[in-house]
Amino acid sequence: MKFDVLTLFPEMFEPMKQSIIGRATGKDLLEINLINIRDFSKDKHKKVDDTVYGGGAGMLIKPDVVYDAYKSIKSEKSKVIYLSPQGKTLCQSKVEKLAKEEHLILLCGHYEGIDQRVIDKIVDEEISIGDYVLTGGEIPAMVLIDSVSRYIDGVLAQESISEESFSSGLLEYPQYTRPETFEGIKVPEVLQSGHHENINKWRRKEAIKTTYIKRPELLEKVNLTDEEVKYIEELKNKGN
Repeated sequence: MKFDVLTLFPEMFEPMKQSIIGRATGKDLLEINLINIRDFSKDKHKKVDDTVYGGGAGMLIKPDVVYDAYKSIKSEKSKVIYLSPQGKTLCQSKVEKLAKEEHLILLCGHYEGIDQRVIDKIVDEEISIGDYVLTGGEIPAMVLIDSVSRYIDGVLAQESISEESFSSGLLEYPQYTRPETFEGIKVPEVLQSGHHENINKWRRKEAIKTTYIKRPELLEKVNLTDEEVKYIEELKNKGN
């Protein structure tokens, strides 16, 4: 998977060199290139923005510098994503779909945004990471890279992504490690039993409970057995 990021602040992406993403790029499982839009300015002061036609606060990134930066790295297999609060909210299904792409170009806005003409010309999709506004698209771009990269072959063990939150539509079940007892609280006995069928049943039940408590709306999209529906009704009756 190749990520090309069009940004005015490439130094913001230093954290991407750490941990799992850093190791994946070191193994050539991922390629993350940072393209500084400012390098394509024809202005002697490397100016990339200008005032907004019609008036208004702030400055707007000019279309020509963005377009020239885009042309320097585009390919036939490129998909251009503009990180914008106006886009569709990033979700797990979208993450998994994007992981099947070969080349993602991520366009990071800043200031008051980017001239609409270049957005209309080059952008395939606008994506938001939530209903709030940030100072720029760099942090959303990092969120997208991190979430998508986890589904690239070899970046993580398959087991790690198959049992986590949202993989089955449910939030993840609670997990425990040593010590066996912490502050008087013991690890559930079933997890120490070695009985894998019972452990899987416990985990499924706990995942349903966690989802019901924290994100009950997610349960509407999950295929539940009659027994699991009955369990949710019991949780409702208990006031949990």
